[in-house]
Amino acid sequence: MAKKLYVSNSTESSRMFKNDFLESLTKVHWSVPLIFWIPVIIYFEWRALVPGALSVETVIGYFLFGLAFWTLAEYVLHRWVFHYVPSSKFGQRIHFIFHGVHHDFPKDRLRLVMPLSASIPMAAIIYFIFSWFFGTFTLAAFFGGFLFGYLIYDESHYAMHHANFKSGWFKKIKDHHMLHHYAEPDRGFGVSSAIWDKVFGSGFNKKKSNKTNEVKSVKIEQPS
Repeated sequence: MAKKLYVSNSTESSRMFKNDFLESLTKVHWSVPLIFWIPVIIYFEWRALVPGALSVETVIGYFLFGLAFWTLAEYVLHRWVFHYVPSSKFGQRIHFIFHGVHHDFPKDRLRLVMPLSASIPMAAIIYFIFSWFFGTFTLAAFFGGFLFGYLIYDESHYAMHHANFKSGWFKKIKDHHMLHHYAEPDRGFGVSSAIWDKVFGSGFNKKKSNKTNEVKSVKIEQPS
């Protein structure tokens, strides 16, 4: 690699805040999003089916629509929000807190899924925006699928940094994400899927990727 694009591959967390409470808000175990958001998803689908009296087919359709829409939202957020670096020192600090720290410490085991302190407010804002375009109960079915897509993304993201996939789809998306971290951070913004990188032309050059993968296997797979 031409230059080192990370500070440390340690699985331990670096300190971000002097205040213990603020520091605690930046760390989360990978299981927490599952424990919190799965009941929320079930509630939304129940709300669409029972109080909303939508048909099963309609609920499934909107759920799948929300799941598919998440893949685009994931790409947009990652590329144009999380990778936007402001010019001011305060803005750069905010960028580091939300995403820069992950690129500096990509294997930090407590900062690989989004903490509830960030995901709950973000979900509330997105839900409010979606409410302009959907009715109450169709939104419930749609948003349940959207949140399920987010969960797939969050848990897949953790697995990409800590699981060793030998083959198959997970191996492909892990390789895609590792290239984003260790080779070209300005490309490869899809995490749970690379489809939008293909649509927007932000994927990796295959020949360059193959060479980087060879280096990655030597440099990155070493124990921390």
